[in-house]
Amino acid sequence: MKAGIIQQHNTADREANKARLAESIEKLAQQGAELIVLQELHNGLYFCQEENVDTFDEAEPIPGPSTEFYGLLAKRLGVVIVTSLFERRAAGLYHNTAVVLERDGSIAGMYRKMHIPDDPGYYEKFYFTPGDLGFQPIDTSVGRLGVLVCWDQWYPEAARLMALAGAEVLIYPTAIGYDRHDTPDEQQRQRMAWQTVQRGHAVANGLPVITVNRVGDEPSGNGKEQTGDGNEDFIRFWGTSFVAGPQGELLYEAPADEEATALVDIDMQRCEHVRRWWPFLRDRRIDAYSDITKRYL
Repeated sequence: MKAGIIQQHNTADREANKARLAESIEKLAQQGAELIVLQELHNGLYFCQEENVDTFDEAEPIPGPSTEFYGLLAKRLGVVIVTSLFERRAAGLYHNTAVVLERDGSIAGMYRKMHIPDDPGYYEKFYFTPGDLGFQPIDTSVGRLGVLVCWDQWYPEAARLMALAGAEVLIYPTAIGYDRHDTPDEQQRQRMAWQTVQRGHAVANGLPVITVNRVGDEPSGNGKEQTGDGNEDFIRFWGTSFVAGPQGELLYEAPADEEATALVDIDMQRCEHVRRWWPFLRDRRIDAYSDITKRYL
């Protein structure tokens, strides 16, 4: 599978962000990409840095303007595109939703983010209702895609359930960065833990992992500009988008501090061989795991 990823620094100009994404999608398609993965909530700024009811105006239905925009791109270029949208399901009911567009422009399927964080700078519980579609892979012309979103990437249960449902690759559109109050050492520990846990999902399930993160500084939704005096209200997203193989091997890693597009060759047949060498699914003790559904023992 030839997979394209786009790690982009966004601004408040949503139309300009979409135009730059479209340009990168076209470039990757011309290079031979069959699948292109975008970052989490890629149309605009990461608005969850504050709680603001006016921000719900940015949500849109599915199908809607964005699925039409990216669907037309998918059809014209003959590629499968994984998007990440702020879904308006009904008044007062919103989701953080990944939508997969098939190469004919149709919606192949969607996934609503299941794990919703609530941390300083990541006030997602204010905006998003937890997903209700479960962990179901999406069938496409390039394979069965196990699409999850950002905070889901810390949970081995989510990756495992996608694998057990037949996913052939795990995909994580992402928006994560440094807390500017943390020490540089702590910031790097968090970034490496984030990558390590996902590479662990690749190993434990014998599947490739594609993770696409945002990059650069983004001011909070209150519109404050960065002044350079150390008092800015913003997140510095740590980029580092990557693709890992079924043994956790890094096939590609983007920079931590700049935009990047990349076309990555993934040997899907290798997953079959790795699962034969390491038959984790065979040796699971499913008779002994009932307590996994309890909050705490």
